[in-house]
Amino acid sequence: MNERFTPRPFTLEITDEIRQAYEERDRRLDNDPDNPTRPPEFFKSGIIGKYYRPVKTQISVRIDNEILDWLKSKGEGHLTRINEILRSHMMAEAKR
Repeated sequence: MNERFTPRPFTLEITDEIRQAYEERDRRLDNDPDNPTRPPEFFKSGIIGKYYRPVKTQISVRIDNEILDWLKSKGEGHLTRINEILRSHMMAEAKR
């Protein structure tokens, strides 16, 4: 059941507007060693969602003992497993 978020490749179309913004940038900022200037082509092979972590909210849920025992019998991470089950159900329902 380990259907985690999978990063997907991203293709950036370098438009004239992007190229113009790059050319008109403040070049005084180009020498910052902590934030080097990259040409637009650098981002052509980017990945969307590589560092994605959903925001989580702590709640209290009551579930049947036998369900909790089954989840715990699969090893550590029963709360993560609950979240994965709910997420896969949500995604399947969204595809309908």
